[in-house]
Amino acid sequence: MEYICIGRIVNTFGIRGELKIQSYSDFDEKRYAKGNTVYILYQDQYLPFVTASFRRHKGFSLVSFADHQDINLVEQYKECEVYIDKDSRQVLKKGEYYRSDLEGLEVFDEEGNRIGKVSAVEDTLGANTFLRVEREEGNDVLIPYVRAFVKEVQMEEGKIIIHMVEGLL
Repeated sequence: MEYICIGRIVNTFGIRGELKIQSYSDFDEKRYAKGNTVYILYQDQYLPFVTASFRRHKGFSLVSFADHQDINLVEQYKECEVYIDKDSRQVLKKGEYYRSDLEGLEVFDEEGNRIGKVSAVEDTLGANTFLRVEREEGNDVLIPYVRAFVKEVQMEEGKIIIHMVEGLL
């Protein structure tokens, strides 16, 4: 089975086993619908968990799992990532991409000069999403994943075209 990361557990919430999750998904209501299964990567194993409850609170997803509705049963999962089976992901609209699809793509400027390779897609709380681009020189750069900079994603060719401005790199 292939997995896709949909969030990271940042803390527990209350004493009834709710976990506070920083989401990387636009489909939390569907992902965490009661009875759905997600996987927590814990000690190099993908452990299945069945959702018991879901709600939003201050920008985070609060989720509890069946048979784990006690803080003592979930505390060990703080800082772990949450995954879904790749086959269960939603079909996206044209021009929308999953983070995992962008990772590994080559990045070029509009003149065809290679900038580097996307090593990660990262969020800053309350701000934009960034492409972390690994450069041959050894230093990574962060490129805002917004239309002003990312001009085109050519998935079939495995590349992203960005608009260069002074100071970006």
